[in-house]
Amino acid sequence: MSKPRREYAPKFTVGDRLQRVMEYNQRLASTGRRNLYTADTTQLVYHWTDKSNGIVPQTGEWSYPVETNLSLGDHACRVDIGVSFPKYDEVPSHVDGYEETPENFARDYAFLLEHSPAEIHPDESIVGEFHWEMNEIRKYYFGDKVHELGRQVRKLGAGGTSHGHTCPDYSIGLSQGWGGILRRTEESLAMYTRLGQERKAQYLRGAKITCEAIIRYIEKHAEKARALAARTDDPEQKALYELIARDCAHIAAAPPETYHQAVQWLQFAIMTDRMVGHGNGYGRLDLYLGEFYRRDVARGVLTRQQAREYLAEFFLKVRGQHFSIGGRLQDGSDASCEMSFVVLEAYDMIDDYNNLFLMWHKDIDPALFRYACDVLVRHGASVPSLANYDLLVDCELRSGVDPDIAWTVSVSGCQWFCIPGREYCDQDVNALVLLDPMWRAIDRAVTENAGDFEVFYRLFEAEFRRTVEALRLFKDAQYEVLDRVWPEIATSLNCHGPIERGVDITGPRGVDVQYTSTNILGLPNVADSLHAIKKLVYEEGRYTMAEVREATKENWKGREEMRQRFLNEDKFGNDLDEVDGMYVRICDMIAGVLDNTFNSRGQQYRASLFQFQGHTCVDVLPATPDGRLAEEPLAHGCNPTAGRNTRGLFATANSLTKAQNVKFQGGSLQVELQPRFFDGRENPTQYIMDFAEAFFKRGGFQINLNIIDLEALRDAIDHPEKPEYQNLIIKVTGYTSRFICLAKPFQKEFCARNNYSGM
Repeated sequence: MSKPRREYAPKFTVGDRLQRVMEYNQRLASTGRRNLYTADTTQLVYHWTDKSNGIVPQTGEWSYPVETNLSLGDHACRVDIGVSFPKYDEVPSHVDGYEETPENFARDYAFLLEHSPAEIHPDESIVGEFHWEMNEIRKYYFGDKVHELGRQVRKLGAGGTSHGHTCPDYSIGLSQGWGGILRRTEESLAMYTRLGQERKAQYLRGAKITCEAIIRYIEKHAEKARALAARTDDPEQKALYELIARDCAHIAAAPPETYHQAVQWLQFAIMTDRMVGHGNGYGRLDLYLGEFYRRDVARGVLTRQQAREYLAEFFLKVRGQHFSIGGRLQDGSDASCEMSFVVLEAYDMIDDYNNLFLMWHKDIDPALFRYACDVLVRHGASVPSLANYDLLVDCELRSGVDPDIAWTVSVSGCQWFCIPGREYCDQDVNALVLLDPMWRAIDRAVTENAGDFEVFYRLFEAEFRRTVEALRLFKDAQYEVLDRVWPEIATSLNCHGPIERGVDITGPRGVDVQYTSTNILGLPNVADSLHAIKKLVYEEGRYTMAEVREATKENWKGREEMRQRFLNEDKFGNDLDEVDGMYVRICDMIAGVLDNTFNSRGQQYRASLFQFQGHTCVDVLPATPDGRLAEEPLAHGCNPTAGRNTRGLFATANSLTKAQNVKFQGGSLQVELQPRFFDGRENPTQYIMDFAEAFFKRGGFQINLNIIDLEALRDAIDHPEKPEYQNLIIKVTGYTSRFICLAKPFQKEFCARNNYSGM
């Protein structure tokens, strides 16, 4: 596999120590020990099952049979050691009784940390691993009312499990330390206890337990490092252990003072947050670390090479978590700094992956943008992904977020974003499956004899409203109990509001911004379907709606000629105004309905034109009037269905930017290029820069770019054991993974996408 030439002259080397750390982490990943799993394709599509877990617990009472699990790839922080939590029978809620209270939850969490080992491996300078999450010792269960509503809403084409991809503000902990957070918690607890506000006091007792547990967990690593230092005669290794011991002892309670301490603090913060079991974004790394870096370099205690290496190790630890660099400062100036380059260099060193985003704007440092695109082109696995910062800010402003905080926006998930520490956006695993209201509208069009397309479209809109209303009632029922069923206390400790208000981030007014975001599945398929119906049924009269209904319910059996007519109608993604106009019309309808739908916290719903894997496993979804067979994948997010965008990359990009993307919570352009795409192009980096800039200026959200040899991928499916495939990394949807770690359905869907080899 040839790769485009390097444009950026490297200013770093990978030393022997870091190389060994890299090899160790690559072995963990390639052997599946960092994989995430789902066991139910219904969960992928509707984001709701009777067990309601988005990610399968690998051990414990609530785990699924291993043979049913589908691997989503190696992007977990946790290291699977194949055994259940050793103190499972002694978990406080198992011994003393389960309660739906933050305090009961916190005792279980503290027990998990207490009985999780402090792990420090040779050669590491950034330490910490974990093996079990809360959903392996405590059931994520909402109760009968919510589950019944979940079954009802799923029948209408929706679902959702409230967790994931909000974003704490780690500037709080980096400036205050865990000790400072604990003191604030104790002060707030004393106040609400004095005022007799027991529910708030009870939450804060849980927060105090959580904070104390994190402090003790970090102290265990200091103790372990001191013991290891005393037992080794290797001077280099002893120095590493002593560094780890000193810094862990300091940051257990005190705020970090050095760059190394800050990176290690972030590692522990993310690790203890992820042990709750909900994946979040973690903010703007260059802003978090910039001052620590500048200060240590000026003092002569840190070199740029050391800074890169510490951060490279951090990336190997935190795996698939989401970070941002770039964007603007509060005064509107470019936020790029030397630390922004160091972050990119750290990734460039390891040639592995993390879910890193460059937030582009028209005033960004061109050198940073160029380097980011150079890294992107050479590594070929969409790291960094490119996001349109100004559009993200405008989306927040449109939703009523105060301009004084909107500028702090950060990417927080595959293509979601939020205000760190100030927004609980309930993202990732809420779904509106657009196909279901379409099928119901077709049924009604037959039974009610819809005489023209506009009548049919109004039926479709009515059925969509019906699905949204059912989702609203379902989510409100979750919100009634969410802060007791599964409080995100570890996240809340680094947010603005929960400690002061005595309310978890998941509770009412825990933070100021509490929107509900829901994914939209099947949008391009529905646009193509409605366009074909409009042309072939209502304008040309070739078929009746009854025939469309029967053909799709029977998977086009015995109707291949009819299927080909529907399949060969114009498709979204080719810069054709008529069919693209249908896509835009549906987008406007979705935004209009959700703009006027409010959750129980009084804040709007937002639509995300994306779903991370529901488009792949569609065994629960029938055929569609766009000519798609039941067993074929749906469109990936807002991208055209694979193989239908026949007019090239530019045409697809133009189609995506015809919608007013400011109305939505993200929608990425997914691009797969063959390495030979760049044959004959003098400067691949400049090509990507020009393409991205044009896309963003037209209102595009985000670009995920894979540059990968399709034949190598196909061979890797059959021969995953080959050494050359062990580090074959792709951007799956909005997240990155080793290809060989993905379940076969996901591998095959990826290979079926449009892979551009030329213009």
